[in-house]
Amino acid sequence: MPANAPTVVFVGGGPRAAGILERLAANRPELFDAPVNVHVIEPHTAGSGRIWRYEQHPGLMLNSAAADVTMFTDSSVSCGGPVADGPALADWAAGVLDGSIADVPELPAELRRQLKELSGATFPTRQLQSAYLEWFFRHAVARLGPDATVTVHKDTAVSIDSVPTTAGEHDGGGYLVRLAGGAALAADVVVTALGHTDSLPGAESAAWADFAARHGGFHAAPSYTTDVDYSPVAPGQDVIVSGMGLAFVDLLVLLMEGRGGRFEERPDGGLAYLPSGAEPRIWAGSRRGVPYHSKISSQLRGEPAGAPRYFTAEAVAALLAEHGELDFRSQLWPLIAKDTGYGYYRELFTGYPERTSLGWTEFAKRFDAVDWYSPERTRLVAAAVPDEGLHLDLEQLDHPFAGREFTGPADIEAAVTAHIEHDLRLRTGPDHSETLALFTALLKVYMELGRLVPPERLNSRSQRAVHGWWHGFFSFVDSGPPPRRLREMLALHKAGVLRFIGPGLEISAEEESGRFVATSARGGVIVRAAALIEARLPAPSVARSANPLLRQLHRSGFGAEQQLLSADGLHSTGRLLVSDHHELLSPVGERRPRLFGVGPGTSGWGAGAFARPGTNAAPFRENDAIARRILTVLAGAPRRPERPETGAVHPAPVRSAPATSQGKA
Repeated sequence: MPANAPTVVFVGGGPRAAGILERLAANRPELFDAPVNVHVIEPHTAGSGRIWRYEQHPGLMLNSAAADVTMFTDSSVSCGGPVADGPALADWAAGVLDGSIADVPELPAELRRQLKELSGATFPTRQLQSAYLEWFFRHAVARLGPDATVTVHKDTAVSIDSVPTTAGEHDGGGYLVRLAGGAALAADVVVTALGHTDSLPGAESAAWADFAARHGGFHAAPSYTTDVDYSPVAPGQDVIVSGMGLAFVDLLVLLMEGRGGRFEERPDGGLAYLPSGAEPRIWAGSRRGVPYHSKISSQLRGEPAGAPRYFTAEAVAALLAEHGELDFRSQLWPLIAKDTGYGYYRELFTGYPERTSLGWTEFAKRFDAVDWYSPERTRLVAAAVPDEGLHLDLEQLDHPFAGREFTGPADIEAAVTAHIEHDLRLRTGPDHSETLALFTALLKVYMELGRLVPPERLNSRSQRAVHGWWHGFFSFVDSGPPPRRLREMLALHKAGVLRFIGPGLEISAEEESGRFVATSARGGVIVRAAALIEARLPAPSVARSANPLLRQLHRSGFGAEQQLLSADGLHSTGRLLVSDHHELLSPVGERRPRLFGVGPGTSGWGAGAFARPGTNAAPFRENDAIARRILTVLAGAPRRPERPETGAVHPAPVRSAPATSQGKA
């Protein structure tokens, strides 16, 4: 490798970094077909990273079926570089079994069993997903070619400093990335791909932690569920759980099956839970009072789903031309809602014509002419769909218990269990594929938002709405758990180890009793317990991050938290501020031209690390654009005769990640 070959450093080596690596390989022949050094800093295993690492409870699962998980671009992806199709998770598993996919170390016996049983409809374990992601990382490394070295550092980055040019300029001389273990890496380009990071507890969580410590209780602040030590929670102990999303689902696995309980299939198709006696008793509540909607196992019957019809590039361009700033709720959401409704009703009318009193062609023509939030649309649906239960009400979907008063705790428990049972019937039965059409339409507009709407053209209220309400609503409807998890909730409730508090959860700390108090005013529920678990990921925060690099970026001014101006002043989103090209921005808006930030903790629209095949997925488009930007920067950067000497000893370059103690990479 030439001494002056440019260097790219990735801080974080999870699936997002691996995806950008693969795009670097795909675009190099066109943009920078020259030697390059790559360093990947990842304290866990490269490819899977922290969230998808092998070393977690074997019962934890993805909330996506194997056929819906891929790391590869395909012909649907609209990007500047060449697509490079490859196996989705289900196809990869088949290839590993038949030997057509190589570079997979010997897997543990349990993972081999899972491979044999896997189908496209299976919801795989995270341990199996870790094997796929780590294989993909090795695949991406190999595609870079023989004139690229890739070195993995099992370490943590603690700081990034600029290296001035010989003329004393700080934006052209590269960067120095320092690691906790003492090494320092000189870089021409740095990409921070940190994924979900922990934050120091906010004021309320810190106060609850102090309360629990003073009264001998237990408190778990928002965190990645599997990284929390729940051993202080005693068998039979009452535990208040705030939040009923995916973190709550993981928590139930750890505190129930993780403590020796097991499920059995019943003759009626339900599940029975057989407690071990080591479980606590969970009291769960949230703002909505119900868990996320189940993933869907039905198949579409009607006309194939098309591209968005109303939330389009042309419609958004017209709004942008007319308005200096856009408002999400008043200008964009009605288009999104109408597209979602169009997809839902198309499946209902073309898949179940017997349930409608009007032909689809006529309905669609009249639907085109009305606004979603208009009495004309309401009257059209009422006349064309006799069963009111089939009318799509997005507000009721978002808040299923809105306006409902409960007579007491038993009424709340019955309502929550009935909601779960109804959700399973709609989403796993064969006769309600309109729920799949709704899912698909919502997914398409979610993916399109970041492509069509520049974040800087939204007013501050709307940017908060996108990162807050919109993402939460999409997750509630489209990013729920596998159906089995909801069946397990019903079994746990019947066994008496899971109770429901209901909607509008409020929590306080009662000094006289030394107990946390959970209430649902609408149902008169009051629960007192010595243990409180906040079952959700921590909100992003650069200033209060538990990650040392993010804190250093904030202190040094290399990075900044996103600030939004509203009528009552500045508000921080906590996210790392990046440009439209994912360059880090300083507190005064200066671009760091070769320092990039990607992932859920940044101010970009955000996208997952992997996606469904054939969906023109946002993460793949972003990965390609970032890779092309990096290569363009490298191609235009002057070659220095020497690189700064750091005095550090680096690990040897690797062509694949090292094996773990489980015998897998």
